[in-house]
Amino acid sequence: MERIECQWCRLQNAPGTTSCLTCGAPLDVRNVVSDSGWREAPRLRDMTEFRFANSTVQVEGELVPVAEIALAHGDAVYFEHHVLLWKDEVTPVVAVPTQGGARRIFGGMPFVLTMAYGPGRVAFSRDSPGELVVLPLHPGMELDVREHAFLLASNTIGYSFVRIQGLANVLHGGNGMYLDRFVTAGAPGLLMLHGNGNVFERWLQPGEKIMVEPGGFLYKDASVTMQAVQMPVKTGLLRRGMYLAEMTGPGRVGIQSMYVHHHAG
Repeated sequence: MERIECQWCRLQNAPGTTSCLTCGAPLDVRNVVSDSGWREAPRLRDMTEFRFANSTVQVEGELVPVAEIALAHGDAVYFEHHVLLWKDEVTPVVAVPTQGGARRIFGGMPFVLTMAYGPGRVAFSRDSPGELVVLPLHPGMELDVREHAFLLASNTIGYSFVRIQGLANVLHGGNGMYLDRFVTAGAPGLLMLHGNGNVFERWLQPGEKIMVEPGGFLYKDASVTMQAVQMPVKTGLLRRGMYLAEMTGPGRVGIQSMYVHHHAG
């Protein structure tokens, strides 16, 4: 029996299916790729449903999209507490301390995450216009995400952070750029991000490089290296140097069209 392959996550879907059962991407829309190799992240239709483990996710709205999850018994998701939009009274939530201590605080990253357990319903959103990016992670995958961009992750995904040296002057004049790192071990998981504006993804070949405006960076495979490179340009009244983030493949790089420079000041 012929099946429909999702062009975003590569899941094989049954004939007649209009959206992917794993990531919600429309199956009746062609994979849009620019001449330079950037492909658009799928814009999820209002009320699209997809699944992870035994739970169901429904995407509501389009300008500031909401991810509503019907958590099954035994399933759980974790998130930054301020992205919780609403939950059923009976849905339990608990605080989950993170590793890193003071380094996380100084880096502007959450010191405590929140975990919601099934059974019950819970919904999430971020307070800015953009797109939900659904990234099913298979066992053995590692993904790095800019701070305060992840919406939620299933409890089968490990969570830590990495520091990118040399990006002190790029985003917020601090002690470097910190990225959330998500790792799957023996079980698959679901990671959802919020991208400001529109989201685009590009695969880099081994050794292939691309320069990205740091405020537009959203995510990358851990196999993609990232470093700050100063351009021969001075900007502003103080003649500050212009920095770009140099990405070197192999792997995926995701960007957002609306720049966000956390802690800029």
